[in-house]
This record gives sequence, C-alpha cells and structure tokens, in this order.
Amino acid sequence: MPLSLDAAQKILVAAVAFAAEQKFKPLAIGVLDARGALKAFVAQDGTSLKRGEIALAKASGGLGLGMGSRALMKRAEQQPFFIAAATAAIGGALVPVPGGVLIKSGDDIIGAVGISGETSDNDEAAALAGIAAAGFTGDPG
Repeated sequence: MPLSLDAAQKILVAAVAFAAEQKFKPLAIGVLDARGALKAFVAQDGTSLKRGEIALAKASGGLGLGMGSRALMKRAEQQPFFIAAATAAIGGALVPVPGGVLIKSGDDIIGAVGISGETSDNDEAAALAGIAAAGFTGDPG
C-alpha cells in the first residue's frame, strides 16, 4: 500500500498537535513516501533556518538505508567511516540522530518522517505520535 497524501497530512497534523501538547519548540516536519518523494512538509512559525533540511535528511537517510535514524546513530558510533561514505553517496542527505522514523504498514516500509527543532528524542516522539495517529507503525531504529 503506498503512502497517500491524505495519510501524510494526517501524520503532519498529529505530530504538530503532539508537539503543541508537549510544549515543544517549533518544528520542521517532512513526510516522504517509499520512493523518497516529498508528500508533505511544514515548518512551524519560529523554526530556525535549515531545520527543514535536517528533518528531510533524517527521513531520507533512514529510508535510503532501511533503518530509522536512531539505528543510524548507533551505526555511526560503531562505523563512522561507513556513515560518512553513505552520506557522501546519497548527496549529504543523511543525519544520523533520532528524529527520522520509518513508516510501516505491516512489514512494508511505506515512507519515513523526519522532524527537527527540539531535542532528538522529542523529535522522534512527535514522529511516532504522528505515525500512530494515521494508523501506521513507526520504526525509529
């Protein structure tokens, strides 16, 4: 099942609502489909410059390597040369810190969410909340 625009928008809305409830700093949130195509994006008022690029790199890096960005962080700690090479190979679009979460429908990866603006753990929590609200499973790694 491909990730629909409607589902991507539900993820965005729910992640923003979760962040507001938790009183998070302004976030940038990107939702990609399984091909890595941008389905939905928002940068809240007050989000700092380049947060959008960081959010998208969290999502695309995880999607490109098939693991959430928390797993990428662990891999970067154990194999920094691999992560550096992978980052170069995909044009720099890989940020190996939590906040990039794979979207799963059953066992299938149908997309990824990347969030930046808060602590990495809080970015990840907002992504997981958005994904769950849309009826999918989040895999942060």
